[in-house]
Amino acid sequence: MSDPLKNAHVLVTGATGFVGQAVVEKLLATFPTTRITLLVRPRGALTAEDRVRKLLTKPVFGPWRERLGSEAADAEAAERITVLAGDLGDVPELPTDITHVVHSASTVSFDLPIDEAFASNVGGPVSLYQALEATGADPHVVHVSTCYVAGLRKGLAEERSLDHSVDREAETTRALRARESAEAASRRPLVLDKIVAKARATHRRAGAQAVAQAAEEARRSWVTDQLVTAGRTRATSLGWPDVYTFTKALGERVAEDLWAGTGHRLSIVRPTIIESSLQHPFPGWIDGFKVADPLIAAYGRGMLPEFPALADSILDVIPVDHVVNAILAAAASPPEPTATEDGEQHTPAAYYQVASGSRNPLRFGTILRLLRGYFQEHPLTDDDGSFVQVPNWTFPNGPAVQRSLRRREMAVDLADSLVGRLPPNDTTRTWISSVYKAKRNLGTLRKFTDLYQAYTQTEVVFDDTHTHALHEALPAERREEHGFDVTAIDWTYYMQEVHVPKVPGLMRARRPKTKPSTSARDLPQREDVLAVFDLHGTVAAASLIEHYVWVELAAKGAVPALRGLGGMVASSGTYLQAEWRDRGDFIRSFMRRYAGVDEAVLREVIATKVTPSLRARLLAEATERIALHRAAGHRTVLVSGQIDVFVEPLADMFDVIIAGQMEKDADGRWTGHLATSPLVDEARAAWLRRYAREEGMDLAGSYAYGDSYADRPWLEVAGTPNVVNPDSTLYRFAREKRWPVHSWTTTAEGRFSPVLRSLGSRR
Repeated sequence: MSDPLKNAHVLVTGATGFVGQAVVEKLLATFPTTRITLLVRPRGALTAEDRVRKLLTKPVFGPWRERLGSEAADAEAAERITVLAGDLGDVPELPTDITHVVHSASTVSFDLPIDEAFASNVGGPVSLYQALEATGADPHVVHVSTCYVAGLRKGLAEERSLDHSVDREAETTRALRARESAEAASRRPLVLDKIVAKARATHRRAGAQAVAQAAEEARRSWVTDQLVTAGRTRATSLGWPDVYTFTKALGERVAEDLWAGTGHRLSIVRPTIIESSLQHPFPGWIDGFKVADPLIAAYGRGMLPEFPALADSILDVIPVDHVVNAILAAAASPPEPTATEDGEQHTPAAYYQVASGSRNPLRFGTILRLLRGYFQEHPLTDDDGSFVQVPNWTFPNGPAVQRSLRRREMAVDLADSLVGRLPPNDTTRTWISSVYKAKRNLGTLRKFTDLYQAYTQTEVVFDDTHTHALHEALPAERREEHGFDVTAIDWTYYMQEVHVPKVPGLMRARRPKTKPSTSARDLPQREDVLAVFDLHGTVAAASLIEHYVWVELAAKGAVPALRGLGGMVASSGTYLQAEWRDRGDFIRSFMRRYAGVDEAVLREVIATKVTPSLRARLLAEATERIALHRAAGHRTVLVSGQIDVFVEPLADMFDVIIAGQMEKDADGRWTGHLATSPLVDEARAAWLRRYAREEGMDLAGSYAYGDSYADRPWLEVAGTPNVVNPDSTLYRFAREKRWPVHSWTTTAEGRFSPVLRSLGSRR
């Protein structure tokens, strides 16, 4: 029995997935006469054929390609593989000579929206079996499921059909309609008003469009959350831990009803938690994060100080090559027909549970010991390059972990609220970063606690009598290469030598992270890009109020000025409210103090007496950065909501200055009102887009520098946004977007004057 699938024609679904690609590789590498048809969905610009060509270059096919040679491997793949473009939601016409089907396609996610889970894991099999029936053929189908369809239970879960009376058609109909209901609910005033109010409170300084964008994103997230909750709630109400296992159970019922129930041969293979290969195609092969890997990675990084697991519970892990061997052994051993009491022939479905917990259990306490030993021997490093000390879990009960988690979440939320009100500086930003990391780690712990607790506290054991018998039925000469005897797995060797070293991301995490360079020394030489700067807080450590103080002191002398400042202090609450509400409102409110000022006199005062104060507050790194941009041929632009008279002292630093103007009466005195609307937030973004278009400038290659969350709209317009001494809200946003963050400081006049002279030399 050298080739049990000799001359077979195997249809494989889910070939680009973890198990699917391993099945395809095994068929190519060790079943030389088998033809393979792959049902593959085109993705974006990639055709189904493109995706398969890309698939065949992945590491899982490396040993096979190396053994044959690249050209020979491509030739064999072209001869043996047929690519069928299609999707389980709309299965195309299938070949009529298929002898076997390995249906491994599914969406493996514990927290999918209910409609997506049903469409993939229930609707997909319906379409497949209907398409198979239409061929008129009678292939043996191996339907890959999961042991966890057994649901929330204790004790032994046997290898047989699931015992439940759930109406899969009714559940599917309601699940697929759930999105329509959630979308309608999200648009009701009771829900939408709260969403908009929260978006306005957080984003109003960035403008109305930023508020609208955030509100719509939050509404969509609300819909998704509702659908995720609906899936989880419905699953647990019927006895399953999550929507994934619930829909996979109903997918099995589809196979039983539409295939085995109509007289066809069906084998259902249920693996447990599939992880990296033990031997084939090479030890440790894995493709992406699997179920246990996020927990392993988070533990190694010190992000899980405690976890609600039971030390004596079994985490039923199985290497992927064991699963693939069991699938192909099942494919080669179709169930035999039996006679019923009335003399009719009936072919019952066969069930195989590929699990380790019954014959070679790996308990959670053992896993902790193995992981702790591994990471003590091979510690990861944190962002500062220090070794991470992994925790030693005490295995508290679930409620205790939940209470501790809630207390920590409340404390971090309070810290986040408080630190956001502090003045922006390096210390504040360090605190914000610490809070950000704490929230991230707590979010990880919360996610793992919610999703994995049912698996880490399970008391179910999966019977594998049929699977063991299937292994024993293999000819002796095939067992070493094609067997799946779980009793032969040495868990210490597998975890510490094979699996954990290959968990994605861990090797990279061992190296200290380096902060991205924010140097501008290597700016590209171009004349079609802009370097756009805000004034206050970005180029100069001066505010609108400080400008007023300088003018008051210069024009009136100290004593009258102090009287004026007293009035300003009395109005400070009004100004702060206006600034928080809208930067344009703040400028309008504050500039009313200049009503009656003679512009010509003010210009003279600023030119002769205020300019030194402004230049003394310039940020050293800002002047250097401007000089570098100009040296690279970039057009430097200062865009400010400040009035033009106040920024004229900086005219020699920039190629273009765009500032506000005041309305004047017939005598040239300011009325206290602006001549044009302030060029801030969204208005500045609109101006920048139009200016670039009219001037033929490349915004994607341009640079922008701002300090306030109100600058977000126009910073996003440039290809390279930079934040300078940002406020807390902009700093958080920049961290999420991975924008460069700069801490720039003032300098003495003597230090920056040579730079200013070089800036002026280009005008």
